[in-house]
Amino acid sequence: MKTLGVTAALAVSLPISPLSAAELPATIDVPNVAVVATYHAEGVQLYECSSDANRKLWRFREPIAVLISDGTTVGRHHAGPTWEHSDGSMVRAKPVGSAPGATLDDIPWLRLDVVSQLGNGALYGVTSVQRINTRGGVAAGSCDQVGAFRSIPYAADYIFLRKD
Repeated sequence: MKTLGVTAALAVSLPISPLSAAELPATIDVPNVAVVATYHAEGVQLYECSSDANRKLWRFREPIAVLISDGTTVGRHHAGPTWEHSDGSMVRAKPVGSAPGATLDDIPWLRLDVVSQLGNGALYGVTSVQRINTRGGVAAGSCDQVGAFRSIPYAADYIFLRKD
């Protein structure tokens, strides 16, 4: 599997070359689609401390990130998972496939299928989303106090796809 090596520095947006199907893990590949948009994301994965069988663990709660294109913030990514473009278009999706990140500290790559959308802007007609080139975002280890929160910085590229 080949990654694009997009930097995880905050507010940096680099040109992103589409990966070929041969470079994507089969578990997140979406055949017969056209790329609608690709945005770099910078933000955090928010975790909450919870109790499980007498252990306290970090459980994923939600992402909070900005979507960046050519160095400009063009939208937001948050719980749902949901992506909102500054033009008012929005998609909400559900995960249907995953592949490991490059390291144990990197959240997985994902394939998500859109379950709802609003608006006629940049995200109009999107049917699937891929999260690739992830860096960071994993909360490892135990936690001390149930209900405590922890924010772990992450970066990723999101590819918005439409059935051909």
